Amino acid sequence: MSGVEVNKLILAALTTLLVVLLIGNVVNELSHREPLERNAYAVAVPDTDTGGEPAPTAPVAAAPELESVTPLLASADLAAGEKVARKRCSSCHTFNDGGSNKIGPNLWGVVGKQKAAADGFRYSNAIREKGGVWSYDDLNAFLAKPKNFIKGTLMNFPGFKSVEDRAAIIAYLRQQSDSPLPLPE
Repeated sequence: MSGVEVNKLILAALTTLLVVLLIGNVVNELSHREPLERNAYAVAVPDTDTGGEPAPTAPVAAAPELESVTPLLASADLAAGEKVARKRCSSCHTFNDGGSNKIGPNLWGVVGKQKAAADGFRYSNAIREKGGVWSYDDLNAFLAKPKNFIKGTLMNFPGFKSVEDRAAIIAYLRQQSDSPLPLPE
Protein backbone atom coordinates (compact mmCIF):
# COMPACT_ATOMS: atom_id res chain seq x y z
CA MET A 1 0.00 0.00 0.00
CA SER A 2 1.47 3.34 -1.01
CA GLY A 3 1.55 6.47 1.13
CA VAL A 4 -1.19 8.05 -0.99
CA GLU A 5 -3.58 5.18 -0.28
CA VAL A 6 -2.86 5.33 3.48
CA ASN A 7 -3.55 9.08 3.41
CA LYS A 8 -6.87 8.42 1.61
CA LEU A 9 -7.91 5.88 4.29
CA ILE A 10 -7.02 8.24 7.14
CA LEU A 11 -8.84 11.11 5.42
CA ALA A 12 -11.94 8.90 4.90
CA ALA A 13 -11.95 7.88 8.60
CA LEU A 14 -11.56 11.49 9.77
CA THR A 15 -14.29 12.65 7.37
CA THR A 16 -16.65 9.94 8.68
CA LEU A 17 -15.91 10.95 12.28
CA LEU A 18 -16.51 14.62 11.44
CA VAL A 19 -19.84 13.83 9.74
CA VAL A 20 -21.01 11.73 12.73
CA LEU A 21 -20.11 14.52 15.18
CA LEU A 22 -21.76 17.13 12.98
CA ILE A 23 -24.98 15.07 12.74
CA GLY A 24 -24.97 14.58 16.54
CA ASN A 25 -24.63 18.33 17.13
CA VAL A 26 -27.38 19.17 14.61
CA VAL A 27 -29.77 16.65 16.19
CA ASN A 28 -28.94 18.00 19.66
CA GLU A 29 -29.66 21.58 18.59
CA LEU A 30 -32.89 20.64 16.88
CA SER A 31 -34.16 18.73 19.92
CA HIS A 32 -32.88 21.22 22.51
CA ARG A 33 -35.63 22.58 24.71
CA GLU A 34 -35.75 25.48 27.07
CA PRO A 35 -35.49 24.59 30.76
CA LEU A 36 -38.80 24.14 32.60
CA GLU A 37 -40.13 27.13 34.51
CA ARG A 38 -40.85 24.81 37.42
CA ASN A 39 -40.03 21.18 38.10
CA ALA A 40 -42.50 18.61 36.85
CA TYR A 41 -42.21 16.79 40.18
CA ALA A 42 -42.15 19.17 43.12
CA VAL A 43 -40.00 18.14 46.07
CA ALA A 44 -40.82 19.81 49.35
CA VAL A 45 -37.68 21.14 50.97
CA PRO A 46 -38.10 22.43 54.52
CA ASP A 47 -36.92 25.95 55.16
CA THR A 48 -33.98 25.62 57.53
CA ASP A 49 -33.56 29.34 58.20
CA THR A 50 -36.54 29.98 60.49
CA GLY A 51 -34.72 31.82 63.25
CA GLY A 52 -35.11 28.97 65.73
CA GLU A 53 -38.85 28.70 65.13
CA PRO A 54 -40.27 25.51 63.65
CA ALA A 55 -41.13 25.83 59.98
CA PRO A 56 -44.87 26.04 59.30
CA THR A 57 -46.31 22.91 57.77
CA ALA A 58 -48.94 22.74 55.09
CA PRO A 59 -52.25 21.26 56.22
CA VAL A 60 -52.58 17.60 55.29
CA ALA A 61 -55.75 16.67 53.46
CA ALA A 62 -57.81 14.17 55.38
CA ALA A 63 -58.05 10.71 53.86
CA PRO A 64 -61.47 9.97 52.42
CA GLU A 65 -63.76 8.12 54.80
CA LEU A 66 -63.79 4.39 54.14
CA GLU A 67 -67.28 3.09 53.40
CA SER A 68 -68.42 0.54 55.99
CA VAL A 69 -69.17 -3.03 54.94
CA THR A 70 -71.39 -3.66 57.97
CA PRO A 71 -74.73 -2.92 56.25
CA LEU A 72 -73.73 -5.10 53.26
CA LEU A 73 -72.55 -8.21 55.12
CA ALA A 74 -75.96 -9.82 55.71
CA SER A 75 -76.87 -9.66 52.03
CA ALA A 76 -73.37 -10.18 50.59
CA ASP A 77 -73.04 -12.72 47.80
CA LEU A 78 -70.96 -15.60 49.22
CA ALA A 79 -70.38 -17.12 45.78
CA ALA A 80 -69.04 -13.81 44.48
CA GLY A 81 -66.85 -13.50 47.57
CA GLU A 82 -65.45 -16.98 47.02
CA LYS A 83 -64.86 -16.25 43.33
CA VAL A 84 -63.01 -13.00 44.02
CA ALA A 85 -61.02 -14.50 46.89
CA ARG A 86 -59.99 -17.51 44.81
CA LYS A 87 -59.10 -15.32 41.83
CA ARG A 88 -57.23 -12.55 43.65
CA CYS A 89 -56.05 -14.10 46.93
CA SER A 90 -55.39 -17.80 46.36
CA SER A 91 -51.94 -17.28 44.87
CA CYS A 92 -50.78 -16.25 48.37
CA HIS A 93 -53.39 -17.72 50.76
CA THR A 94 -55.31 -20.94 51.38
CA PHE A 95 -58.83 -20.96 52.84
CA ASN A 96 -59.45 -24.52 54.02
CA ASP A 97 -59.37 -25.92 57.55
CA GLY A 98 -55.81 -27.05 58.26
CA GLY A 99 -54.60 -25.57 54.97
CA SER A 100 -50.94 -24.77 54.56
CA ASN A 101 -49.43 -21.32 54.66
CA LYS A 102 -48.13 -19.96 51.39
CA ILE A 103 -46.60 -16.52 50.91
CA GLY A 104 -49.42 -15.41 53.19
CA PRO A 105 -51.06 -17.29 56.06
CA ASN A 106 -53.95 -19.73 55.79
CA LEU A 107 -57.16 -17.72 56.25
CA TRP A 108 -59.39 -20.40 57.80
CA GLY A 109 -61.20 -18.81 60.75
CA VAL A 110 -59.55 -15.41 60.25
CA VAL A 111 -62.70 -13.36 61.01
CA GLY A 112 -62.63 -12.69 64.75
CA LYS A 113 -59.18 -14.26 65.14
CA GLN A 114 -56.15 -12.57 66.73
CA LYS A 115 -53.96 -10.77 64.21
CA ALA A 116 -50.65 -12.51 63.44
CA ALA A 117 -51.88 -15.79 64.96
CA ALA A 118 -51.71 -18.36 62.14
CA ASP A 119 -49.61 -21.30 63.29
CA GLY A 120 -46.27 -21.62 61.56
CA PHE A 121 -46.44 -18.33 59.70
CA ARG A 122 -43.77 -15.65 60.21
CA TYR A 123 -45.50 -12.27 60.27
CA SER A 124 -43.89 -8.85 59.79
CA ASN A 125 -43.19 -6.76 62.87
CA ALA A 126 -45.81 -4.25 61.72
CA ILE A 127 -48.69 -6.73 61.82
CA ARG A 128 -47.51 -8.31 65.09
CA GLU A 129 -47.38 -4.87 66.71
CA LYS A 130 -50.85 -3.92 65.40
CA GLY A 131 -52.47 -6.47 67.71
CA GLY A 132 -56.16 -7.01 68.30
CA VAL A 133 -58.56 -9.24 66.43
CA TRP A 134 -59.62 -9.22 62.81
CA SER A 135 -62.96 -7.45 63.22
CA TYR A 136 -65.24 -6.68 60.30
CA ASP A 137 -64.06 -3.05 60.29
CA ASP A 138 -60.38 -4.05 60.46
CA LEU A 139 -60.77 -6.52 57.61
CA ASN A 140 -62.61 -3.88 55.58
CA ALA A 141 -59.80 -1.34 56.09
CA PHE A 142 -57.09 -3.93 55.44
CA LEU A 143 -58.74 -5.22 52.26
CA ALA A 144 -59.28 -1.66 51.04
CA LYS A 145 -55.55 -0.87 51.19
CA PRO A 146 -53.30 -3.09 53.32
CA LYS A 147 -50.35 -0.67 53.41
CA ASN A 148 -52.56 2.15 54.68
CA PHE A 149 -54.12 0.07 57.45
CA ILE A 150 -50.86 -1.48 58.67
CA LYS A 151 -47.89 0.72 57.84
CA GLY A 152 -44.94 -1.54 57.15
CA THR A 153 -46.91 -4.67 56.23
CA LEU A 154 -45.13 -6.95 53.81
CA MET A 155 -48.37 -7.76 51.99
CA ASN A 156 -47.82 -6.43 48.52
CA PHE A 157 -51.41 -6.05 47.36
CA PRO A 158 -53.08 -2.81 46.25
CA GLY A 159 -56.44 -3.60 47.82
CA PHE A 160 -60.05 -3.79 46.67
CA LYS A 161 -61.70 -0.49 45.72
CA SER A 162 -65.24 -1.84 45.64
CA VAL A 163 -67.01 -1.97 49.00
CA GLU A 164 -69.27 -4.69 47.56
CA ASP A 165 -66.22 -6.86 46.75
CA ARG A 166 -64.82 -6.31 50.25
CA ALA A 167 -68.18 -7.21 51.84
CA ALA A 168 -68.46 -10.35 49.70
CA ILE A 169 -64.92 -11.46 50.55
CA ILE A 170 -65.42 -10.82 54.27
CA ALA A 171 -68.74 -12.71 54.21
CA TYR A 172 -67.00 -15.61 52.45
CA LEU A 173 -64.10 -15.55 54.94
CA ARG A 174 -66.62 -15.48 57.80
CA GLN A 175 -68.09 -18.76 56.52
CA GLN A 176 -64.61 -20.34 56.43
CA SER A 177 -64.72 -21.20 60.12
CA ASP A 178 -65.94 -23.88 62.51
CA SER A 179 -67.92 -21.21 64.39
CA PRO A 180 -68.51 -18.08 62.26
CA LEU A 181 -68.45 -14.75 64.10
CA PRO A 182 -71.99 -13.33 64.45
CA LEU A 183 -72.86 -10.58 62.01
CA PRO A 184 -72.89 -7.07 63.47
CA GLU A 185 -76.28 -5.57 64.14
